[in-house]
Amino acid sequence: MTRQRAEILGDLEHEVAVMVRRIRRVIADRARAVHPDLAPASYLMLAFVAERGPLRASEIAEQFTIDKGAISRQVTHLTDLGLLARVSDPEDGRAMLVSVSEEGRERLAEVAGQRREWLDERLGDWSERDLAGFVAALGRYNRALDAADLPARELTRSS
Repeated sequence: MTRQRAEILGDLEHEVAVMVRRIRRVIADRARAVHPDLAPASYLMLAFVAERGPLRASEIAEQFTIDKGAISRQVTHLTDLGLLARVSDPEDGRAMLVSVSEEGRERLAEVAGQRREWLDERLGDWSERDLAGFVAALGRYNRALDAADLPARELTRSS
């Protein structure tokens, strides 16, 4: 690795760290906007279920690498807030699936719309081409790191 590449990679690590801190603040803000009693970790789970659900709690636990008991507590909390619903699994009547309630979908959509408006104001001087290029580069970055993480994830699961 050249010195210049090492410096660029260091700059990348710095910018990603700034982005992670910003994302943590955004997630906390979004959680409060969805419901004042919603924790940031529960917001992430709610958004994941909205995107991929309905799901079994075990699938959520695997995705977040959290034990089933913690997931069960979060599901109960989100259900009590009216943001999630439990439904019978049509493939296995003994199992339950978790899905986002209509209220949960509405709140998530409202918060996402507000966030996009805020982003549009802040990135107003970015052309659609600039935005699309950034999204493509960020997606490529995420896919490269996801592919690199696969062997490590498999090792931790098998041990």
